[in-house]
Amino acid sequence: MATLRAIFPHQAKARPGVRTIGTQDLKFALSKGVEDFLAMPTHVLFVIAIYPIAGLIIATVTFDQDLIPLLFPLASGFALVGPFAAIGLYELSRRRAEGLDVSWSHAYRPLKARSAGAIVTVGLVLMAIFLAWLVAAMGLYWAIYGDERFASIFAFAEDVLTTRRGWTLIIIGNLVGFAFSLLALAVSVVSLPLLVDREADAHTAIETSLEAVRTNPRTMVLWGFIVAGCLVMGMLPLFVGLALALPILGHATWHLYRRTVAP
Repeated sequence: MATLRAIFPHQAKARPGVRTIGTQDLKFALSKGVEDFLAMPTHVLFVIAIYPIAGLIIATVTFDQDLIPLLFPLASGFALVGPFAAIGLYELSRRRAEGLDVSWSHAYRPLKARSAGAIVTVGLVLMAIFLAWLVAAMGLYWAIYGDERFASIFAFAEDVLTTRRGWTLIIIGNLVGFAFSLLALAVSVVSLPLLVDREADAHTAIETSLEAVRTNPRTMVLWGFIVAGCLVMGMLPLFVGLALALPILGHATWHLYRRTVAP
């Protein structure tokens, strides 16, 4: 908490209460996420967003050999900032639950609300975690491979999958990535939905999110694995599956927040 106070020196508001949740709450959140998605099919917008992003990454890595080792960290790292990108989904789920208009013209109204500054602040914290992950991933690559370059992404993949140093990179890299993912989860699992739902400051929102993880460590870690699993499956078919996984997870996160944080 002292670290948070150092980052956010202003007086924080009273923190909302946090409930104890279990696997049934995760199932409920996912089922409600699917319901929201079917009622408000947002996959077209995500397809429009996903393909340019994925294409940009692939093109950059293909034509710039220096960035080939960053392909996996970049692709997996988007999950760290995903909660900020899902703000519109939280707002649509909130509006649907209250019987309000759910057209996309209302999706990003939270960015115009009083909590907009706090939302941006939490987003910047997530971006800092994302950048730190990229620096750590590149540092790990240099520690194992030095300044060695590969002619293509296929040559790099072959070396990673068939050599001892490649498996060292995979194992340590995944452990480091898991640590960054846990940090991002702790910061954002309920903070951004809370800021969409009610007026609060960034300190209070992040503190509430950390408390939710402390109160429900096993359940929240399980939720993190569920999110990671859905994203991996979504990425396999050339990122097409993300058009389903991302909006469903976004809506589900809203309902998980409502089960976790007291009204």
